[in-house]
Amino acid sequence: MSTRWLQISEAGKAAFPEGEELHAALAVRHRTGRTWQSFLRGAVWVGIVALALLLCNIVDQAFGMVAVRNKVDPQVLAVNSVPLEDLGSNDLVTVLEQYVSAGVLRRLESERPLRERSRDELLQLIKERVVQETVLKSWPLHTWLFNQDAVRAEAELDYTDARLVYRSWLTADFVRRAQSSTPALAGVRTALLGSVWTIAITVLVALPMGVAAAVYLEEYARDSLATRVIQTNISNLAGVPSIIYGLLGLAIFVRGMAALTSGAALGVVDRTTANGRTILSAGLTLALLVLPLIIINAREAIRAVPRSLRDASYALGATRWQTVWHHVLPSALPGVLTGTILAMSRAMGETAPLVVVGASTLVTLDPTGPFSRFTTLPIQIYQWTSRPQEQFRNAASAAILVLLILLLTLNAAAIVMRNRYGRRLVV
Repeated sequence: MSTRWLQISEAGKAAFPEGEELHAALAVRHRTGRTWQSFLRGAVWVGIVALALLLCNIVDQAFGMVAVRNKVDPQVLAVNSVPLEDLGSNDLVTVLEQYVSAGVLRRLESERPLRERSRDELLQLIKERVVQETVLKSWPLHTWLFNQDAVRAEAELDYTDARLVYRSWLTADFVRRAQSSTPALAGVRTALLGSVWTIAITVLVALPMGVAAAVYLEEYARDSLATRVIQTNISNLAGVPSIIYGLLGLAIFVRGMAALTSGAALGVVDRTTANGRTILSAGLTLALLVLPLIIINAREAIRAVPRSLRDASYALGATRWQTVWHHVLPSALPGVLTGTILAMSRAMGETAPLVVVGASTLVTLDPTGPFSRFTTLPIQIYQWTSRPQEQFRNAASAAILVLLILLLTLNAAAIVMRNRYGRRLVV
């Protein structure tokens, strides 16, 4: 044995370069390493620049100058020298009764009596029905910053009866307003609430199921053919196109379980959603979509827990479930929350499965529960970008910023929870 080892050692020494040959080989390796380092650094910078350009384009469309024309000047609607924005509910109702036709008033009263509406709703109605602000032309931010004279000249030539004003499409009113067929009055409140409701249902359903499945596969399931088939299918399901999950949700939740998803089984059915095309169906569909991702990430987090921690728990007399519940899961919790963040981010940006399940493109009533009609921010953005009016694309850019802010806020909250629980467990 020793003779054989010596022969191998001598052969290795003979094959290893020495002297100038060694320095040349090292130089080639260092040069190759620097080349790959430069390539990888360049790839990172390309991604950063592309993201920066994308954000700049969105911001450029969300701010700028507009040529605005009102059918009725808001200053004319002042009551006893009190501006329109400061009027009370009774005065706003009076303005509506004075300027809106009798037929429109009857229809508004049939939907909901004016005296029972909030001040913000009445003010919104006046802006839509009386003031009727129309954006005739919009110029992006960079055009206004670098070509102000050309913008003013175009406005004076083509839009003589309009006012040239600076417009930020992303405002607090934009977030508070409901949808509208008029770009200047359109808002994202309904879509924002729909997104929040949908993501809440998705997380509440997918997170417990995903973690439970991961615990079973890692801690309880035996290495058998059936287990390997299940693991393979879970990995494959993570790559299935989202539209397939939409068709699955349509067949199961909208048609097969319509009595439950519409609320009929609980006696709270809404005549507009009796067919099962509700927030609940959308949330359950997205839960199926992200479930494989949560299972895969949770399994990796559980697998990363040291085996010695389990052995120490067993040595102290703990059962398998006590070991999993008190030691394995708390240690794996930061990794599980990381996977949940990734899954939630994907679900929040999905559009295709929600369109199949029945999300509407124009909903003016806010969702009040899981059995309501709904739309979401990605669907609203898609609908606005497909409209012929140029100003809807400005509103779509502002809605994209709202979606990014919502996504970053939810992710930041999940990261704070992950870090807090991680530090507590370490201590």
